[in-house]
Amino acid sequence: MTNPWVAFVLVPMIKIVVILGTVVLATAYMSFFERRLVGFLQIRLGPNRVGWFGVLQPIADALKLFAKEDIVPSRVEKIVYLSGPVLIIVPSLVVFSVIPFGPPTTLFGLLPEPIAPFVTDINISVLFVMGVSSFGIYGIILGGWASNNKFSLMGGLRSAAQLISYEVPMGFAVVAVLLMAGSLSLVDIIEAQRQAHVWFVFPGIVAFFIYFVCGIAETNRNPFDLPEAEAELVGGFHTEYSGMKFAFYFLAEYANMILISSMATVLFFGGWLRPFPSWGWLSFLDVVPPFLWFVAKVAGFLYCYIWFRGTFPRVRFDQLMALGWKVFIPVSLANLMVIGAVIVLLGGGR
Repeated sequence: MTNPWVAFVLVPMIKIVVILGTVVLATAYMSFFERRLVGFLQIRLGPNRVGWFGVLQPIADALKLFAKEDIVPSRVEKIVYLSGPVLIIVPSLVVFSVIPFGPPTTLFGLLPEPIAPFVTDINISVLFVMGVSSFGIYGIILGGWASNNKFSLMGGLRSAAQLISYEVPMGFAVVAVLLMAGSLSLVDIIEAQRQAHVWFVFPGIVAFFIYFVCGIAETNRNPFDLPEAEAELVGGFHTEYSGMKFAFYFLAEYANMILISSMATVLFFGGWLRPFPSWGWLSFLDVVPPFLWFVAKVAGFLYCYIWFRGTFPRVRFDQLMALGWKVFIPVSLANLMVIGAVIVLLGGGR
């Protein structure tokens, strides 16, 4: 693009609006699909009244939350209390600026030149995602503490311990991928899988398992939803929140689910690449646009999230912590050393 205002201002702004709008809409409809799927697993219908088969239910829920009275308890630390939802929702949306949803495209010839369907590709994308996404823990801790409620405080402390425990093995699992790819750029990681003619999930199956289980714990989902354990903590760190402040916490939860699924797709399943891209006899799969391959893989991981919620019982908190510190950290370290040794022996170290 010859016009710098178009290339560096207009196009990025359009990308930001489209990506944010898509993510927010996807998080709203994730609650609908979860309620419908869990209803199917429990042999009931789920929401089915508003719109065709209930497809307008998320819109009705949003209007209800907007219209609800905004209640602020009298003894809260007001500034910190109001900052909690903001501190968790903003990082969960900002990280999508570096997620590569597909290769540069002309939208079937509609554009004069290819445009990448992501905001930017930086050479430390992995560090950016892990650093910014981990900032959301402050929204949980400060929201629980500022609520002046013992149950909320306990939920916030549980979440802090849980996230710190599981970020360590998750980081080691990601480092295993970085060793195989030789880059911190998410786009380069996808291209490395194309050049290797194999998704990294096959040589890194242990790293993938650790990453995905840690991702479930990072998003406080069943069977690791200890910070929100209703039977023990009423509702956890968000007990004293209502209206849209309450909705922000759940929007951030679903946004983080989409983020974990997107990162798993990029790191281990080739991102926008079709299955086995080097196999010529599967070339008929190229008729499916790369973006749809990315969406299908992410949808598969999101289905697993919901499936786990309707299947597994909640673990005890001591079991949760023991799994992270006594099992995942030693296994992830051993796996990292094995992958590093294999790369050196094969002469692939960079």
